[in-house]
Amino acid sequence: MIATEPLLSVRNLRKFFPVYSKGFFQRRVGYVKAVDDVSFDLMPGETLGLVGESGCGKTTTGRTILRALGPTGGNIMFRANGETVDLATIPGRHLKALRPKMQMIFQDPFSSLNPRMTIGQIVGEPLVIHKMAKGRELKKRVVEMLIKVGLKPEHAVRYPHAFSGGQRQRAGIARSLIMHPSLIIADEAVSALDVSVQAQIINLMEDLQKEFRLTYIFIAHDLSVVKHICDRVAVMYAGKIVELAETGTLFKDPKHPYTKALLSAVPSPDPDVKMIFELTGEVADPGNLPPGCAFNPRCPYVRDRCRQEMPSLREIEPGRWVNCHFDEELES
Repeated sequence: MIATEPLLSVRNLRKFFPVYSKGFFQRRVGYVKAVDDVSFDLMPGETLGLVGESGCGKTTTGRTILRALGPTGGNIMFRANGETVDLATIPGRHLKALRPKMQMIFQDPFSSLNPRMTIGQIVGEPLVIHKMAKGRELKKRVVEMLIKVGLKPEHAVRYPHAFSGGQRQRAGIARSLIMHPSLIIADEAVSALDVSVQAQIINLMEDLQKEFRLTYIFIAHDLSVVKHICDRVAVMYAGKIVELAETGTLFKDPKHPYTKALLSAVPSPDPDVKMIFELTGEVADPGNLPPGCAFNPRCPYVRDRCRQEMPSLREIEPGRWVNCHFDEELES
């Protein structure tokens, strides 16, 4: 049966970090707008890619959705245990009951694993915290999950330093899946791994998604990986989503100038293929954004309206959203 209701609905999500003046009498002088008015829906079983340059707000978006960071504003409607709750406003004391349904896979598989604990203790810790298993049942479920992710039962008694990067990431995946969540946010889950290991982990994540009916938010820099694993892609710049579309559509016909630049920067095996245009300058400072469109200082198509008026994310066709004043006039 095809799901008709989204598992996750994010509306106007904001995460601002206050900036204070120096000195003894500190006062707030501004905000770093790390996430600013982000909205999207995520259907059960779907994989949504979040892409963009470093500092665009991808990781902050993921952590705010999971309430690892408290949102400044907006709504995060999450469907769990047969009801829909707003993660943005739910009291912290009620979050623990929802934690098993939403988990995160971190970028660095070494720093995210406690070096003082064995792999078995790390993978089983969520079950202990939530009092879901103990004793033989705990050991049994840990071993079963280790086997699921491609590790061996004897690995449970070893410490993280004894494993390769790929094996440590498998352990991180096992820890996130041990409570059978419905939502997984993978934050650069393969960027720290060798290319051959990346392929193994991506294939593993796809297999686990089918087996456990998982829904992914896949945060990444590598667009070739995103193209392979994601159903839809959201492109972020300066805390905002500038384009959102199905993966095939976005890669074939990008509408926003920033998306065009990102795709153009992907190396091609054909030496005759030239870049559409190169990005110049630095990513916009989220604490001091330019007036109008945040991308206007770097955009080759910039016009006066772009420097004066901030565009809004609008649906130009079913399932396709663009944050640009002149997307219809730009050449494909």
